[in-house]
Amino acid sequence: MGFYLFPFDSLICILLGISFTVWFTLLLVFIIVPAIFGVSLGIRKLYMKTLLKIFKWATLRIERGAKEKNHLLYKPYTNGIIAKEPMSLEEEIKEIRGSGSSKDLSSPEFEMSDIFYFCRKGVESIMDDEVTKRFSPEELESWNLLTRSNYNFQHISLRLTVLWGLGLLIRYCFLLPLRVTLAFTGVGLLVVGTTMVGILPNGRFKNFLSEKVHLMCYRICVRALTAIITYHDSENKPKNGGICVANHTSPIDVIILASDGCYAMVGQVHGGLMGIIQRSMVKACPHIWFERSEVKDRSLVAKRLSDHVEDKTKLPILIFPEGTCINNTSVMMFKKGSFEIGTTMYPVAIKYDPRFGDAFWNSSKFGMVSYLLRMMSSWAIVCSVWYLPPVTREEGEDAVQFANRVKSAIARQGGLVDLLWDGGLKREKVKGTFKEEQQKLYSKMLVGNPEDRSRS
Repeated sequence: MGFYLFPFDSLICILLGISFTVWFTLLLVFIIVPAIFGVSLGIRKLYMKTLLKIFKWATLRIERGAKEKNHLLYKPYTNGIIAKEPMSLEEEIKEIRGSGSSKDLSSPEFEMSDIFYFCRKGVESIMDDEVTKRFSPEELESWNLLTRSNYNFQHISLRLTVLWGLGLLIRYCFLLPLRVTLAFTGVGLLVVGTTMVGILPNGRFKNFLSEKVHLMCYRICVRALTAIITYHDSENKPKNGGICVANHTSPIDVIILASDGCYAMVGQVHGGLMGIIQRSMVKACPHIWFERSEVKDRSLVAKRLSDHVEDKTKLPILIFPEGTCINNTSVMMFKKGSFEIGTTMYPVAIKYDPRFGDAFWNSSKFGMVSYLLRMMSSWAIVCSVWYLPPVTREEGEDAVQFANRVKSAIARQGGLVDLLWDGGLKREKVKGTFKEEQQKLYSKMLVGNPEDRSRS
């Protein structure tokens, strides 16, 4: 019996060896080598166009099947549940008083009907909150075959169900193993490459090698997500001695930007695998890592950043001033800390296409590992990056005004909603100052002068 099993075992080993050889040869030729030289073979764009045709067919098939079976199709509220023209506090209270009383705002007296304004505002905030919905995935009108929990999906036809099942097999049995292999390859090369470069003495040659190693590894990691990125206005790319500020949707924002240029990262020191990566990276490039005890020391953080940007030989710093991930439908308040440093700012707008995969990281719901697995099991990550013209702080402009000006420019370019709310509301309660502001506006409306009344 052993005589017959031995040739069979040998055959299995030979077939497995051939399979692994072919697998890694394909990876090397079609993915890793093009990533090293920064070229694209056009495979990913062809893949994206094919997916768009499939999504379009699936959506039309769902709509046709729903009409045949008299099913209602769910349409997300892209512009909010409540549709109304923006009005000031004074105008809304005047409207309420006009409908139930003969008094107007010329008499600085409290009207009992005024409380209906605040009641209505509270109910509107509960029904259509413009803040908390920025921390949930963006809704789609079309089905992208990523889940069967879509509101539009019913059992329409056997072909559509088979297509969904086929897509599931492709994503988990082919794309996921391929992407995990690429991710480990990219991270492994980053650790080994930066460690070896860190041995060299400081100088131009070391900086040159460091940039090449970082670019190569980040481009391999981009391919681990099947990321299809379109960069616009590359002449405005950040330069040494400046600070690059961008809207924040996901941890992969760093990879998206770093695959087109090198940056000095800013962050807190971590342990485990992340700590190993940080320690190897800082050997080859002057990244800025803070200890946990130093993060809350604003003066120390500002000094470290100022010292870095004063050296024009160092890479531009990459910062996400929102401080948390937003679902790529809006831009929320920028923290003023990085805008207090007197240097050139390079705004960058990042906009993801949610049809191929949701890049938003809901950190309160998913851990880093589960989030990355969701990314690697999606169809692709498609996004556009716009490099905006560099800006500097104007005379008489404080850090908050400067931050708001940069934020507005990013929102306009990326087609995002510009919100004044703090992204920290994702985990914290509303500050008392917001409530006090509404109280001040109301009291000024009653007893203030005409100039105060115009503020709302």
